Amino acid sequence: MTAARAIAPTKDTQAKDTLAKDTLATSNLGLVYKTNSGEVEALRGVSINIRDGEFVSVVGPSGCGKSSLLKLVMGLERPTRGDIAISGTAIKGPTKHAGCVFQAPVLLPWRTILDNVLLPIDVMKLDRQSVTARAMDLLKLVGLGGFERRYPFELSGGMQQRASIVRALVHDPELLIMDEPFAALDALNREAMAVELQRINMESGKTIVFITHSISEAVFLSDRIIVMSARPGRVVATFDNPFPRPRSFADLASPELGQLAADIRQSLDHASAS
Repeated sequence: MTAARAIAPTKDTQAKDTLAKDTLATSNLGLVYKTNSGEVEALRGVSINIRDGEFVSVVGPSGCGKSSLLKLVMGLERPTRGDIAISGTAIKGPTKHAGCVFQAPVLLPWRTILDNVLLPIDVMKLDRQSVTARAMDLLKLVGLGGFERRYPFELSGGMQQRASIVRALVHDPELLIMDEPFAALDALNREAMAVELQRINMESGKTIVFITHSISEAVFLSDRIIVMSARPGRVVATFDNPFPRPRSFADLASPELGQLAADIRQSLDHASAS
């Protein structure tokens, strides 16, 4: 009897297998915008694989396509080339598989905090009553228990941003995307929110993609840090963070995290110049 011969998978098969098994997977992703003055290539050949429960930060120079990548993951833009999938489902348009936290909380002033949190449920026409208990639990998780009936103007900026995190999580998406969510906060509140996000991440186990300009923030929070080049945005380096959680900002002074931050800075400086 002739022994069966293993057939090596083709590149196309490997790409499809990868897209199917990661929470977020992109393969050779490209995006070109058409403008009045001609075409602008925002992203080129971006292949990223993010595992279930992983916290990954994306850093890069201004204009490198970080926000464009976010729009592709959310299904708000269609790629010019390549593939993108969340938990094996190809993204072809706006998706409920991902939740997003923006730079500003964008809470509706005429709705209570609970009603703001439940806004995605109303938009998706899901059963509000069945999700309200989850919303209340999430508000307690982020330290907003007892503030459900308050209005946004009655909360601090940091508390409003916590409410926006709950709003992104309330429909239980597979992936949480955060686009510089602490950019509008002062330095002390920014550190406090990063510590809070670490706790939320550890307790919820959500897969998170975190877009930031802050290397220290990325090192503090992440399992991995992806560095992107200047436009057109490409992945030029990926760094693993072996330092255990929970972390404190004092840990950033350790030799291990100090070296990691220095390596990321060097890669980022090179990416900005390329």
